[in-house]
Amino acid sequence: MRKSRQRSQAFAKNAEQTARRQRDIQTQVDRADRSASAKARKKSRTMQAGARAYPSSFPEQHLRKPGLEAELEPRPMSEAPDYKGSDKLLDMVALITGGDSGIGRAVAILYAREGADVAIVYLDEHVDAEETKRMVEREGRRCITIAGDVVDFRFCEAAVKQTVAEFGKLDILVNNAAFQEHASRFEELTEEHFDRTIKTNLYGYFHMAKAAVPHMKAGSAIVMTGSVTGIEGSKYLLDYSMTKGGIHAFTRSLSAHLLDRGIRVNAIAPGPVWTPLNPADKQAEQVAKFGSDTAMKRAAQPEEIAPAFVFMAAPSCASYITGEASADTRVDRRGPAAFGLSSAYSP
Repeated sequence: MRKSRQRSQAFAKNAEQTARRQRDIQTQVDRADRSASAKARKKSRTMQAGARAYPSSFPEQHLRKPGLEAELEPRPMSEAPDYKGSDKLLDMVALITGGDSGIGRAVAILYAREGADVAIVYLDEHVDAEETKRMVEREGRRCITIAGDVVDFRFCEAAVKQTVAEFGKLDILVNNAAFQEHASRFEELTEEHFDRTIKTNLYGYFHMAKAAVPHMKAGSAIVMTGSVTGIEGSKYLLDYSMTKGGIHAFTRSLSAHLLDRGIRVNAIAPGPVWTPLNPADKQAEQVAKFGSDTAMKRAAQPEEIAPAFVFMAAPSCASYITGEASADTRVDRRGPAAFGLSSAYSP
């Protein structure tokens, strides 16, 4: 019995020693995990590679459509103070749809900084349009604002004619106006909703191009705003993604059609960008983390996207690029810039 008790005590002592060893191992692993977690947190910080820092999160907010930039907090960063113009678009004339805010505003500012006069087409965001006009004029160029719906071909014709009457010509068309509204369930995507998206995002681009092309000459350019959703799709933006994919196809097809006239047609396909478009779609709690699931861990600001529109419009930069749908800020399993620039698209 004594030997049995001693044996049991020895087993218990060994067990205690084993438990201590296990705890020692656990302590080492916990320490390693904390270190790895700290490194992961550091690694997961937002990508900041610009001339100034950009926000990585936003206050919860939800805008009433079509969405006023004047009501957005924080205001999108559009002025690109470190971008220096060099007359890339000197004395050219650009018409920009959706030019009152977001990407359109940032493009208008840089086009003016590069020497272009600008016509801004917008829906009914009068306050935003007037602010964009002031920003363009601060760059020393002329600007007109034209309110209307690009779904109406008669309005598109009138907007182009007014631009030509005011400035004497039309060199650049930027198709940028868009409608976006999510549907949580496919069954909830109504025909009215679907129709509004198609009419604005596809008919609008078609109508403006059709109205503009007769006034354009060799050396002119059309730049379309596509979307990474048109490449990857989006589970809650079925109709919007479909139209953006259609815009990419329209870009390539129209570029081939206009090649002999010397008119280049390209598209920029941004990822998430901080503009009124998304806060006027997403619920407030989703807006707060908008863009955080991207490779850069943040949404882009409009001024980060606008230089690509300058590049595509400028004959000094992109004279041998047409039919391209170029995606930005995209890293997938194939590595960075999976959809890069290619020149002189051939159908």
